[in-house]
Amino acid sequence: MQYPLTFQEYQKALKQNRLLGLRCRTCGGVTCPPMMVCQECASPDVEVVQLSGRGTIATFTVSFVAPEGRENELPYTILLVELEEGPWIMGNLIDRDPRRIGMDIIGRRVEMSHRVFPGDKYSAGEAARPVFTIID
Repeated sequence: MQYPLTFQEYQKALKQNRLLGLRCRTCGGVTCPPMMVCQECASPDVEVVQLSGRGTIATFTVSFVAPEGRENELPYTILLVELEEGPWIMGNLIDRDPRRIGMDIIGRRVEMSHRVFPGDKYSAGEAARPVFTIID
């Protein structure tokens, strides 16, 4: 079985501010980030689709402990976003001071862009990750 959407293809799209996912031809569910099968029904019958990158903040946390080599980025806010198409993805909030974030951001609408993070001794090198800005 081949990956319908490889990590390299997913990364390339993120670097162009495009969020790709997989739509299941069996149940209609959307999976993001991509996996081998549908996250809803485990069917391998999926197709690559472009997602809007817009959604709603479901929850968040502010991190005061950074991965090795990224201590200068502290603190930062990590969001769990429910996308318009259904799946939930994580990313950083980039347009608000993490020291001033409160529970009032839950339910706010956000839009995705990307940021390329450097690799470290535990990774295969740099990687693009979703980041979000509040739009309402």
